[in-house]
Amino acid sequence: MFDPLHLIDGEWCAEEGVAPIQVLNPSDGQPLLEIARGGQASVDKAVAAAQNALDGDWGQLDAAERGSLMFRLSALVLDHADKLAELEALDVGKPLKQAKADAIACARYFEFYGGAADKLHGQTIPYKNGYTVMTVREPHGVTAHIIPWNYPMQIIGRSVGAALAMGNACVVKPGEDASQTALYIGKLALEAGFPKGALNIVTGFGGEAGAALSSHPGVRHISFTGSTEVGRLIQKAGAENTIPVTLELGGKSPQLVFADADIDAALPFLVNASIQNAGQTCSAGSRLLIQDSIYDEVVGRIADAFNALQVGPALQDLNVGPVINAKQCDRVKGFIADAKASGLPVLGEGKIVSDAPDGGFYVAPTFFGEVSPDHRLAQEEVFGPVLAAIRFKDEADALRIANGTKYGLVAGVWTRDGARQMRLARKLEAGQVFVNNYGAGGGVELPFGGMKGSGHGREKGFEALYGFSTSKTIAVNHN
Repeated sequence: MFDPLHLIDGEWCAEEGVAPIQVLNPSDGQPLLEIARGGQASVDKAVAAAQNALDGDWGQLDAAERGSLMFRLSALVLDHADKLAELEALDVGKPLKQAKADAIACARYFEFYGGAADKLHGQTIPYKNGYTVMTVREPHGVTAHIIPWNYPMQIIGRSVGAALAMGNACVVKPGEDASQTALYIGKLALEAGFPKGALNIVTGFGGEAGAALSSHPGVRHISFTGSTEVGRLIQKAGAENTIPVTLELGGKSPQLVFADADIDAALPFLVNASIQNAGQTCSAGSRLLIQDSIYDEVVGRIADAFNALQVGPALQDLNVGPVINAKQCDRVKGFIADAKASGLPVLGEGKIVSDAPDGGFYVAPTFFGEVSPDHRLAQEEVFGPVLAAIRFKDEADALRIANGTKYGLVAGVWTRDGARQMRLARKLEAGQVFVNNYGAGGGVELPFGGMKGSGHGREKGFEALYGFSTSKTIAVNHN
């Protein structure tokens, strides 16, 4: 095991005289552990350690050597996948099988970026006679990674993995509600042989450690995943230091189901994309757009699926676990109560198991029908297990409704019509469009990010390496 302290310059530490943060178990509402509370002093120390690593052992490694270290880390994450899954299930409340899938995905990220570390090449550019002109990719330097509580392992893998592959040194601030797997991965990175300071982790509150990190003058790039509101603050902080910021923010992702769709194939995706991780997923398919002629059939089948869902403690490994904390629980229940008060019919509702602890933060998955496109439930991100069904008439109507929010993260299209598939894929305002499937973020290899209020920049896939590096042009006059 490890102590839940900061990992700075290869050492576990905490600020003297600063009381730790108590973390609750969302499955029962009881104290789970205490983590170190970091602020400006810890962030200063971590950024200095990262810069020293760049100036020292970490900065001296070539790309293939960095890749080898990442392969070792990937293997260690797989070896410890069960332990990591247990920690994440306890922290976040997600069922064990979902947490185990996240651990495996995290390992895959480190494997993918380990293999990519020496594959990002520059170019030579035809120019004047007597000149040789080339471009090279170089790391930004110290990169800041502000990680949310909903998918700590996956987001560390996709964000830190790409940054390390390019030779950056990282400072990570995980969500205060879910820091255990971030710290455990830091422990595994030391075991893998990463030089001290290449990966630093500071735990604490967003308004303290997160604010100090995002505004630090020694940081050269910020990666943030979280709410649109906090993303604006992060971007302002980055602007003060004139550094690039990658933002993956909220979503209100639509799934469009046409009359010619294969409903049998679509059904598991339509349900799971809205309830996975208790709906606490930026790319959750929370708006279900259904063509009039099949509306009754589709909502009837989804209602049956919702009615069969079981909600309970993370370690019971049911369909749905608790939401992260009391504040989030009250927020989601508020959306449900508001929707009911406005007259929206509840078509299906999951069941909280009878032995679920009274103090747990449980919300029954709820499926609403006949939702107007301008209703709050169709416009705002609930971040809970709530699905809204919306009718549409034709392709133009579906496109208008799908694009009719401030978000643009992911969209799904269900139709057998190949021409329609491509028309909609090109016209939907979303960073990812899935046709006859729905990845809720997709695979490791697939670039991921948003449009409009869902942010900008891309993580995941090979494209992320460009975001975590900068291009330098070198022109040599050899006349």
